[in-house]
Amino acid sequence: MKNILVKLGKRSYDITVCHDSMDKLGKLLKKLNIGTDAVIITNPTIKRLFGKIVEETLLSSGFKVRFETVPDSEKAKSEKYCLKLINNISRFDGTGRRIFIIALGGGVIGDLSGFVASIYKRGVPYVQVPTTLLAQVDSSIGGKVAIDLAVGKNLAGSFYQPRLVFSDVNTLKSLSRNDLTSGMAEVVKYGIIRSPKLFTFLEKNYSKILKGEKKALQSIIYTCCAIKAKVVEKDELDNKGLRVILNLGHTIGHAIETAAHYRKAYSHGQAVALGIIAASSIAEKIGMSDKDTGVRIKKLLRNIGLPVKMKGLKVKDIISAQARDKKFIHGKNRFVLPVKIGKVIIKEDIPMPVIKDSISALFS
Repeated sequence: MKNILVKLGKRSYDITVCHDSMDKLGKLLKKLNIGTDAVIITNPTIKRLFGKIVEETLLSSGFKVRFETVPDSEKAKSEKYCLKLINNISRFDGTGRRIFIIALGGGVIGDLSGFVASIYKRGVPYVQVPTTLLAQVDSSIGGKVAIDLAVGKNLAGSFYQPRLVFSDVNTLKSLSRNDLTSGMAEVVKYGIIRSPKLFTFLEKNYSKILKGEKKALQSIIYTCCAIKAKVVEKDELDNKGLRVILNLGHTIGHAIETAAHYRKAYSHGQAVALGIIAASSIAEKIGMSDKDTGVRIKKLLRNIGLPVKMKGLKVKDIISAQARDKKFIHGKNRFVLPVKIGKVIIKEDIPMPVIKDSISALFS
């Protein structure tokens, strides 16, 4: 096991990166003293794969356990399932119980579970047990929790830190090639924003990672977690202008997801990959980046198997969704743009024709 401490004062917590160690989760939670009654929020597939071992490790450490399942898709991150979970948890809760929540699954489960934990009884402890690459390197860390609204992604949310992030790399064996590839978009993002070394490692080792090589996976997961931990420590509430760099590719990426109505045509990682390419194009068009940076980024994304072109959507729908994005500030759009590998800038008020041209280029 390797631990990374996210230093946030009283809200500090460990990110544990391990392999084939799910049976140790119960003992770790016992030491945290966060409650006695675990509500595990997951989906049917993840429950079938990992529910038994998680339940056994918790029961052996003296916890009571209740499972709550939601659909295996983005539609679980909705008002409907949020309220359903809260009502079900309230029925389980009672005299003498000390409820805490475990998010067992990918980014959707993590976001939904964290949001439910943040608003039930004005906040109960929760733990992230991410089972996808995307969640292990990104969404499980940092305390941004949310549900989607009809007009946009993550529009109802809060900042609420977990008490532990427990990432067992062994769970990634259950992923399809598409799911693993999708998670790689966030890994590439970290290389672009903070680590030329990580980016070069990906260029040389992407095939090993996609084959599930344990050492390569543990290396990239630990590196990404360490980068995000440092950013979150300096700007926990995203109000100092630093944490926004983690949104590279997400402004247009989220708009693509919204325009696609969260269908499986474009997963979160695929949409982020396209958003990164669009951001790179914007940077070139306004003279903030050279063409070679964009070429390297596109080549790596293509080699990994992520989309570099798009079809089936309309430019106007993506622009309309982007205009409602919560990353607008003071009425102006705000983009994270790559200057070179390892360095990005935050740029506001990008001219709409530049944005439109960069989105349109994704279709050509």
